[in-house]
Amino acid sequence: MGHAFITAGTKGLGLKVTEGFINKGHAVSVTYFRDFKRAKQLQQRFPEASIEIIQVDVCNQKDLTNAVARAVEKFGTIDYLINNAGPFIFERKKLTDHTDEEWDQMIRGNLDAVFHLLKLTIPDMRKKQFGRIVNYGFQSANTSAGWINRAAFSAAKVGLVSLTKSIAYEEAENGITSNMVCPGDIAGDMKEASIEKSRKTQDPYTPIGRSGTGEDIARTVLFFCDQDSDMITGTVVDINGGLDVIHQHRK
Repeated sequence: MGHAFITAGTKGLGLKVTEGFINKGHAVSVTYFRDFKRAKQLQQRFPEASIEIIQVDVCNQKDLTNAVARAVEKFGTIDYLINNAGPFIFERKKLTDHTDEEWDQMIRGNLDAVFHLLKLTIPDMRKKQFGRIVNYGFQSANTSAGWINRAAFSAAKVGLVSLTKSIAYEEAENGITSNMVCPGDIAGDMKEASIEKSRKTQDPYTPIGRSGTGEDIARTVLFFCDQDSDMITGTVVDINGGLDVIHQHRK
């Protein structure tokens, strides 16, 4: 079995991804930012699994470097790099209302962090001639879509689309794939919910009739990471049930 490094993998959208890797028998290194209680709960729920939890601020390059070193020391080469963490400003505001600190946080946490993690993990992936990289975007990021009142976040993620594809092309000869998942409007408890739970409640706003869940995202991430998914690289997939997320708020 392999070793997955998953940022922000102890709760939210990252939790179902972590569970998926564990259930397939992989070792996992998962980062958390502040919520140590939830991180510890993950270990308690899977006492037989190989889990390393590491406190990380993804905006801090030193934290990222130390985390990768610790994960590699514990489990060896990182086979699967899942860049789930991504700072987000929940208050909707125009670009000119963002502070310099907010802009820096969006770029550092959503784009720079991936750059640093790629630099830290790709060399060993090359040695094994195998690696799977999955980044997270937003609906329509592949088209460089503008997102009203989310300009800083969307600018970072659109840059990440190009980085995702560039790495896909550069590293294909080394058995490394690079892809992106773009979650739709998955909120609250649905981030950690199963598809089965989602189907029990109608969602009138989503065309398929139910809310998206963390499991929907995890299924796609794990598909990208399969050994036989090597023909799929440089791909950006929207997972939104047909809901136009970026245009649902106009004010």
